[in-house]
Amino acid sequence: MSTSFRMDAPYPRVLDRTAQGVIHRPLDRPEGPLKVTGRATYAAEQALEGQVEGVLVRATVARGRVTGMNDALVRAMPGVLGVFADARFLRNPAQGGAGEAPVQGSTEVFYHGQPVALVVAETFEQARHGAAALALRYEEAEAQLDPETAESVDRPDKRKLDQGDLDAAMADAHAKVDVTYTTPPHHSAAMELHASVAEWTGDRLTLHGSFQMLKYNKAELADALGIPRERVRILSPYVGGGFGSKLGISPEAVAAAIAAHELGRPVRVVMTRQQVFGMTTHRTSTRQRMRLAADAEGHLTAVGHEDRVYNLPGESFSEPTAQSTHFLYSGVNRRLGQEVARVNRTCAGSVRAPGEAVGMLALEGAMDELAHELGLDPIAFRKRNIPDRHPEKDIPYSARRFADCMDEGARLFGWDARNPTPGQLHDGEWLIGHGMAAAARVNMVSASQARVILRPEGTALVETDMTDIGTGTYAILGQIAAEMLGLPIAAVEVRLGDTDLPPAAGSGGSHGASSAGSSVFVACESLRTTLAERLGCAPDDLTLKDGIATGANRRAKFAELLSDGALSEEGHFEPGRTKKEVSQASYGAFFAEVGVNRITGETRVRRMLGTFAAGRILNEKTARSQCQGGMIWGIGAALTEELAFDPRDGHVVNQDLAEYHLPVNLDCPQIEVQLLEERDDMACPIQSKGIGELGISGAGAAVVNAIYNATGARVRDYPATLDKILGGLDD
Repeated sequence: MSTSFRMDAPYPRVLDRTAQGVIHRPLDRPEGPLKVTGRATYAAEQALEGQVEGVLVRATVARGRVTGMNDALVRAMPGVLGVFADARFLRNPAQGGAGEAPVQGSTEVFYHGQPVALVVAETFEQARHGAAALALRYEEAEAQLDPETAESVDRPDKRKLDQGDLDAAMADAHAKVDVTYTTPPHHSAAMELHASVAEWTGDRLTLHGSFQMLKYNKAELADALGIPRERVRILSPYVGGGFGSKLGISPEAVAAAIAAHELGRPVRVVMTRQQVFGMTTHRTSTRQRMRLAADAEGHLTAVGHEDRVYNLPGESFSEPTAQSTHFLYSGVNRRLGQEVARVNRTCAGSVRAPGEAVGMLALEGAMDELAHELGLDPIAFRKRNIPDRHPEKDIPYSARRFADCMDEGARLFGWDARNPTPGQLHDGEWLIGHGMAAAARVNMVSASQARVILRPEGTALVETDMTDIGTGTYAILGQIAAEMLGLPIAAVEVRLGDTDLPPAAGSGGSHGASSAGSSVFVACESLRTTLAERLGCAPDDLTLKDGIATGANRRAKFAELLSDGALSEEGHFEPGRTKKEVSQASYGAFFAEVGVNRITGETRVRRMLGTFAAGRILNEKTARSQCQGGMIWGIGAALTEELAFDPRDGHVVNQDLAEYHLPVNLDCPQIEVQLLEERDDMACPIQSKGIGELGISGAGAAVVNAIYNATGARVRDYPATLDKILGGLDD
């Protein structure tokens, strides 16, 4: 059976009155023991009979055309089985959803490091040797390498807005800021390398891969290969992180599939760490001009956010930098716009919290600057400018505990003891400062399906092609089913990551738990209705707990109600009118204490607190973990992370985890997370909202605002490295 639900209006809070008591609890991940003992098999660990190895070959020019290669010589090398060069290797991996074939030809080169060939051999060492020996000949063309000088195009879509008269409001302002913030490129740098193992059985392809959104990845792969979707199966039961880089298929997937088809043997292609940095999507750099104006009472009268980002020629994606600026604060006069520079660098795409992760570094820095100009406490200034309705769309907000997050965070952090005058607190040669910033991330849901099977022995099976990229999907979907069906959590099995299962929303945009979770909820709601009918009571009178149904003065075990066999239900969830009728977002606040060495300019984050409201929290442990991880990423954005491109040819310079400086243990203090209780009735039928990306959205700004409070040095060029802080101290 199948049941569909469209989110057109608020849905009753069923999970508030169920009896099992497993929802929200900080339960462990059921797959955790498999991961920590090495028994969870990731894509690169597949070992199929007859499997051979492939290594990708990359272009060494930034723009041009491949005119030839010594492939005959390489094919004659020991162990080499084939050299493959194919346009389909260039399948755009940026967003994962369009399912379109690539437009570039195999001989054209658009960036240094672009995959142009695959060498396959009996062993990895032989394939690597062959790939290193493959010499390419080029006809070079002029490349655009500098995002500041490259030709650009304006985005004419919803990111462009001119409301009221920003220039007049700036001229008439009691206080204003007109500043430019810059952020460097970032990389997802997920722990698991991109990997694919392809095997053909007749005309059907099975691909073991590391992907985030399987129903789209299946369509992309089928389209790239020119075969029907029903002939493609993708398996991704375990994914070691993605953060956007695995939203779409990457070159190794198509290359492995083509080679396996030609050779008649399974082919494994695993990118090296350097290839991951140079061939998969990354976050663009940004240049953001922020203009804010306020009256004498501290009410915003103008909000301007105009930015410049980059991507490859022809790519439709651009970082939605001003995404939170549209809805977070009031201000009648507003101007937002974006330029997209067309450069010959590896493709820019979504990295964790696209838009807010870098846009809020600028917005929250500028808000801190204007609060200082006005002589107002940063929290009081923000609260004064929380709009009653969306300032551009004039629609109401759904559940929004933004002010509560700031107030509760201030109480827990001890914000009232902060000295608002920069440079006043000392600890030996360390200057101590305190800063805060808002957290906000748009809430999204997407169509999703799941099948739930309830068995007479009092167990249940949840099946969907949803992925778990380290976010806790196995745990969360199991908890929803266990709560709805009245089963102990150990009695629920969850199967994920197989495109032969019902298609889910996938992991991306922080919409996975709410979307896939809602499809599980819809299926279970239908199963509850069937159980109520068999028990002889109304669905609202049914209580399910520990495998026993109670209602209408009757109790029955599932074995009695399911005497004719298991019940199976497929739930279909679709977003509806509430997605457009209200402004939905998750909110929070960050607080940071830093120490800045007055001699060296070194910054240490001494403590950090985040308070968050994201609708119903489905699993307190996984939600807390997501927020902590986001805040650590915020520390990296503030102090260390910067993807560097060689200005001569555009290749990635710091293409490994030794040189791309992620925060390590000594960079991160004890991080405290406080989750506020909330239900968002307009978000989805389980009243939850996205939280995975909320923890990074604005976090770095709290750190840099604290640096200003410690030193008086205002860093607007991220990351806040020693030289930039020392330069501010000299001033």
